[in-house]
Amino acid sequence: MLSAFSNSFKIPELRSRILFTLGLIFICRLVASVPTPGVDAAELQRVISEIENQTQGGFLSWVDLFSGGALRNCAVGALGIMPYISASIIFQLMTAVVPALERLAREGESGRQKLMQYTRYFTLMICLIQGMIFAKNMENPAILGIDAQIVINPGWWFRIMTVISLTTGTMLLMWLGEQMTERGIGNGISMVIMVNIISRLPSAVYASLNMFRKVDGVAQFSIFHGVGLVIMIFLVTAGTIALTQGQRKIPIHTTKRVVGRKVYGGQNTYMPLRVNYSGVMPIIFASAILVFPTAILRRFEFTRPVGEALNMGEPLYLIVYGSMILFFSYFWVATQFNPLQIADDLKRNGGYVPGIRPGRPTAEFLDRTMTRITLVGAVFLTVIAVIPMVLSRQFRIPWLVASFLGGTSLLIIVGVALDTMRQVESHLLMRHYDGFLKKGKLRSRK
Repeated sequence: MLSAFSNSFKIPELRSRILFTLGLIFICRLVASVPTPGVDAAELQRVISEIENQTQGGFLSWVDLFSGGALRNCAVGALGIMPYISASIIFQLMTAVVPALERLAREGESGRQKLMQYTRYFTLMICLIQGMIFAKNMENPAILGIDAQIVINPGWWFRIMTVISLTTGTMLLMWLGEQMTERGIGNGISMVIMVNIISRLPSAVYASLNMFRKVDGVAQFSIFHGVGLVIMIFLVTAGTIALTQGQRKIPIHTTKRVVGRKVYGGQNTYMPLRVNYSGVMPIIFASAILVFPTAILRRFEFTRPVGEALNMGEPLYLIVYGSMILFFSYFWVATQFNPLQIADDLKRNGGYVPGIRPGRPTAEFLDRTMTRITLVGAVFLTVIAVIPMVLSRQFRIPWLVASFLGGTSLLIIVGVALDTMRQVESHLLMRHYDGFLKKGKLRSRK
């Protein structure tokens, strides 16, 4: 593996792509460090630290992790790349139900460019709305139950400056991600998210070391806890890799066709059906949706016990959270996986599944197979998602440390790292260099 990394810099094109990506990553980290005008950054950091200690991984901790600490610094990149991700998810779901968008998606490159343009416009609208909400909450933190003075000079001037700064930061991150995809290595948007998450890793390592320091002669965790934690890191990471790479191979045979003097088809291949077809989308949906009912229920006296029971890490929360992950796993597959279209394409191209009649029987077979493997992937995804909450709530492990032991953070890091390594490996193999694996090669998630 080390030789593969060294060989990567021997190829001029690959070396330039890697260096270009690293340069854009440095700019992304600058965006997460430049503060927004008019905010007392020290007071904001103190408030967020108190909230993290009280909630043990609440919504603000989740947002701060994905923004790479930009929320804590009240930086111009405090919204992160999440508005663009939200817009992309919305348009991806709408493509499956809106005929006009579906026709655009089928038009090839021109239709894809129009959809990307609509996504950018919608991202701009989301940034403007979220920026105004962010500014209002900073001016009046009592809305969030915080007693502090975060904004130095509140007013419309502060709101306008904050909205412009946060919108510009998100649009810049979006542009950098697109440039990274086109001229760098890996998927740029995913790379921005992964870098933001990894930027908190040094703080997590420092917090994990503090777990074993003695306070008044007594340490909270012993060496046996440390050994168990290391073993758990390897097991959860290996399980996440297996979930990300796992797939069911459906054999596909194609009939021979003679066109003129050429013979087409007559090959045996397979169709890969991913075990975790939905990726991290179910976790993101479940986390985002559960925030609002919990906040509303806690506002009223007669519903406050239910709202308290839905705090992150509580038994009721884990049950509802896990159920929603299972539901959205199937929901995403139902909206994005079209067995009828796949069966029609196979029939049109002379392909068939051995032992299954072409057409509707093939679609029913694919739908039944996808339903079964989705159940396995959804259960495994639920287990990985609840691990950080259980560790933080039940075993008193700091949330910053627990967030790297499962959940969305680990899934994104593993998935993006595997995709980036696969692209680097493809460049190496094209130029007759060895890849990262001596036997076989890395598989794509797509």
